[in-house]
Amino acid sequence: MKTDTIAAIATALSDAGIGIIRVSGDEAIQIVHKIYQNKNNQYVLLDYQSHTIHYGFIVEKNGDLIDEVMVSVMKAPHSYTTEDTVEINCHGGALMMKKILMTVIEAGARLAQPGEFTKRAFLNGRMDLSRAEAVMDMIHAKNQFALRSSIKQLRGSVFDKIKLLRKEILYEIAFIESALDDPEHISLDGYQKKLSDQVCNLVKELERLLDSADNGKVLKEGIRTVIVGKPNVGKSSLLNLLVGQDRAIVTEVAGTTRDTLEETVNLGEFTLHMIDTAGIRNTEDVVEKIGIEKTKIISEDADLILYVMDSSIPLDENDVDIVRMIKDKKTIILLNKSDLDEVVDQSSVDALFSDVFEKKCSVYELSETETEQQEDVSENICMIRISAKENDGLDLLVDLLKKMFFHGLISYEDEVCITNSRHKEALLEALESMKQVQISLENDMPEDFYSIDLMNAYASLGKIIGEEVGDDLVNEIFSKFCMGK
Repeated sequence: MKTDTIAAIATALSDAGIGIIRVSGDEAIQIVHKIYQNKNNQYVLLDYQSHTIHYGFIVEKNGDLIDEVMVSVMKAPHSYTTEDTVEINCHGGALMMKKILMTVIEAGARLAQPGEFTKRAFLNGRMDLSRAEAVMDMIHAKNQFALRSSIKQLRGSVFDKIKLLRKEILYEIAFIESALDDPEHISLDGYQKKLSDQVCNLVKELERLLDSADNGKVLKEGIRTVIVGKPNVGKSSLLNLLVGQDRAIVTEVAGTTRDTLEETVNLGEFTLHMIDTAGIRNTEDVVEKIGIEKTKIISEDADLILYVMDSSIPLDENDVDIVRMIKDKKTIILLNKSDLDEVVDQSSVDALFSDVFEKKCSVYELSETETEQQEDVSENICMIRISAKENDGLDLLVDLLKKMFFHGLISYEDEVCITNSRHKEALLEALESMKQVQISLENDMPEDFYSIDLMNAYASLGKIIGEEVGDDLVNEIFSKFCMGK
C-alpha cells in the first residue's frame, strides 16, 4: 500500500466561488507548510492542531503571493483517508486551482489517481468496499431514491446485512469443521435438520436481496423509455412536455422527426431516459426509412415503451406493425388528443392487440380512481387518456409507472436495496452455493460437501464488502471514480 503524499483538485474544474485542493499522505502537512503563510507572513502550519481551519496565503518559492485561502488541517487517523490531510480552500477559478495544485506538486506531492483518496480510505480500513462505491453513487445520483439509497449504503446498510449473513454462514462452517476434527466431543446427530432450516432461511434472505436488485438498478440508473407511434400523433409534444422545454421540433407535417432524440426526465423519485423516435409508417423517403429502422432497433433494448396513439384518427396497418414490434415489452398506451372528438376507443385498441397476438387480449384502461385500487399492473398492457396539448393525464402516468415497475413502492425505508450490479453478481454466486448445500443435504452427502459450498457462499458475499477481492478488481472499481475523490 502506498503512503506517499497525493494531491488533486477536489471540486469541479470550472469557475466557481471556491475551489478545494486536497492533499493526503505522510508528508501532507509538511508539504503545505512550505507554501502556506499566515497573515503575519509566517510559515506556521506545523504548529496547528488537528481539525482546525486557518486564514492565510499560498505563496510560491520566491515568496510571491498566489491566492488568499483558508487551510484545513486533519491529522491521522481522524481524516477521510486516515492519513494526515490538508485541504486548501481557494478562489474557484480553474486557472487558480491548477496553479495551486502545481505548487503543491512542486513542493513534494504527486498527482492523485482517480478515486485514490477513497481507495486509501478503503485500504486503510476506514470503510468497506460497498461504502466506497456508495461515495461515487452519491455523486452521480440522478433522483431522490438513488441519493437516499447511496446515503444509506454509505452509513453501512449493505455492509451490516452482508456481515450478518457471513457471520451466520461462518458459524455453520466452524461447527462442521469442529465436529469433523473432534467427533468424540461434538456430535453431528440431528444436525442435518438444523442446517437445512438455517440454509433455507439464508436462501430466502439472499433471494429477497436479489428481488430488490432489479428495482434498485432501474431506480438508480433510470427507466430506458422509448416513445413510439405513427407520425404526428404527439410523440415530440409529449417529450417536450415532460422535459419542460421545446426540445423536439413539433409541426403539422408528418415525418418531422427523422432521427432519435434523447433526454433525461427526473420525476422526483425516479428517472426516465426518454428517446423520441421517428414515426412508424410506410414511406418511400430514404432518410425516413433509416429513422424507422433505428426506432425498431432501439425499441428492442427498452425497459418501457410509451406507445402514443392519436384518438382522433382511425387505427391502420401502421399500428399493426407497431404492436408487432413491441409485443414482448412493458407498454403503456397513451391515447393522446383526448381534447378532440374520439375515433379510437377501448374496444378498437383491444381488437388491435387481439389480432396481433392472435388471441383475445384486453388493454387495461386506467382512470384516476382505479389507479388507487389496482394493485398489480406490471403484467398488463395499460392505457391512459392524455392530452399533451392540455397537459392532462401526466400525473396518472407517474402513478402507473410506480405500479408497473415498483408495485407502487418507491421508498425502501427499512430494507436493504441492492443497486450495484457487482453486488448482484456476488449475491447470485452465493445463492447458487447455498442451493448446492440444499442439494447435498437432500442427497445425504458427507458433511465435507456442506462445508465446501458454505465456504464458497461466504467468499462470494465477501466480494461485496471487499474482504474477498484481488488488487485488480479494487483498481478497476476505483479507476471509475472522479479525480479528487
